[in-house]
Amino acid sequence: MSDLVRTARLTGVFYLGLGITAMLGFLIVRPQLFIAGDPAATLGNLVGHETLARVGVALELGVVVTQALAAVWFYRLFRTADPVAAGSIGAFGLVNAVAIMGSAAMLATAGELAGEPIGDAATTVQTLYLVSDNLWGVGNLFFGLWLIPMGTCVLRSRWMPRPLGWVLVVGGICYLTSGFLLYLAPDARIVADLLVAPATVGEIWMIGYLLTVGVRRQVPSRVLPHRQGG
Repeated sequence: MSDLVRTARLTGVFYLGLGITAMLGFLIVRPQLFIAGDPAATLGNLVGHETLARVGVALELGVVVTQALAAVWFYRLFRTADPVAAGSIGAFGLVNAVAIMGSAAMLATAGELAGEPIGDAATTVQTLYLVSDNLWGVGNLFFGLWLIPMGTCVLRSRWMPRPLGWVLVVGGICYLTSGFLLYLAPDARIVADLLVAPATVGEIWMIGYLLTVGVRRQVPSRVLPHRQGG
């Protein structure tokens, strides 16, 4: 059980790192550089704030690393409780990491082009940022998908509060709905943003539980026989 608690807490560290890098990069740094509908302003920001642009790329690389590590450690944590659901967490998390890696490459290219302009640099830089935005948009489908098996593992393992499992499942479904809604009904962005609220609650709860508790010290006997390896 002590090994399981250590695995849970390390998973929480990676998940927290994912949340911090994503919040700083996508919600704080990016809006200071990318101006929708104004390519010249975006190019000017990249030229005038080169260091900030590089920090933005580094933060997205941080998202890739922490997302991948969290995906692997969630599999390690839950593989004895539900191998299929645990594998799904790992697979969906890694796919999302690949999407964000593509976004980071777009931002890095935009920064290099701003420093050494070729052709219509403003338009090209704007296009790169738009592609980066959409990589986050489509990649978030897999972020929603990984919350559903994560909640399933919580429910099956009984290592964490059952309400947490249901919040994660509902949050994942809402996240998926929000992703489709953003593209099917762009004018309904407020609704799409509200739909991710359950996922946010579930993620904060999960991170907090992993870091402070890990897993329940007494695991129901029905899941113990399935434990294999360390």
